[in-house]
Amino acid sequence: MPALTLELSPALLAPLAAEGHVFVRAAEFQAQLAALAAPVDAEAFRDSWNRLELDTYMADGGRYRRRRHAVYALSRQRLERLPHQAHWQSRDYNRLNGGVERWFAPIEPEIGSGASLVRVLRYCAAVFGALAPEVREWFTEVHQFRIEARAGEPGQPTPEGMHRDGVDYVLVLLLRRDNIASGTTTIHGPDGRDLGSFTLTEPGDAVLLDDHRVFHGVTPVQPLDPALPAYRDVLVVTLRRHQPVGGTAA
Repeated sequence: MPALTLELSPALLAPLAAEGHVFVRAAEFQAQLAALAAPVDAEAFRDSWNRLELDTYMADGGRYRRRRHAVYALSRQRLERLPHQAHWQSRDYNRLNGGVERWFAPIEPEIGSGASLVRVLRYCAAVFGALAPEVREWFTEVHQFRIEARAGEPGQPTPEGMHRDGVDYVLVLLLRRDNIASGTTTIHGPDGRDLGSFTLTEPGDAVLLDDHRVFHGVTPVQPLDPALPAYRDVLVVTLRRHQPVGGTAA
């Protein structure tokens, strides 16, 4: 892809660099993407969350999470989808589900190469590349998540609790929330200090994290009307300088 030139607001980079996290409202997020062509597949991108597959690796026995996964090599000049791989985290970072290779259904080809996702990945390359200009290329994992809630069965966006992901940077982007209450994101310092909380409520709301400097978690979601479907759809993008030990190509 051509080299990316994207004007980044100091209001975005300054708190991310100084505090390790920043909450970006949907309108601001879209304004930052204005330099990139509007995606023609936005509706298809959102609808792809209806085709996620059940996460069968939940050590708590939960059946509230659906997901798909893809891996890319990413820089300002390059975006290449890599062969499908296992997602792997050590138990140091994920006490619930870590320590095993987890093979999730791949993100559908047309979604993985579509304009909506490419736009978000180019944004990540620009923002996180500005914070770490010495990194030539990022090992990038993309996760589509749907957390479902039912009467008496709250959905757990972060069942491992307050945590880090074991990467360098993280973007969490809300696609949709329907018929749910709560889902509040909380940020803590490594010493346990509460650094703030906020709720992603509007499609396009986002949080950017320096994973070395902050822990994050999200409170359980519950249905507002137990008779209707209730869910929270997010896209999570993680960037790491090197491929993790334990990740293997198919």
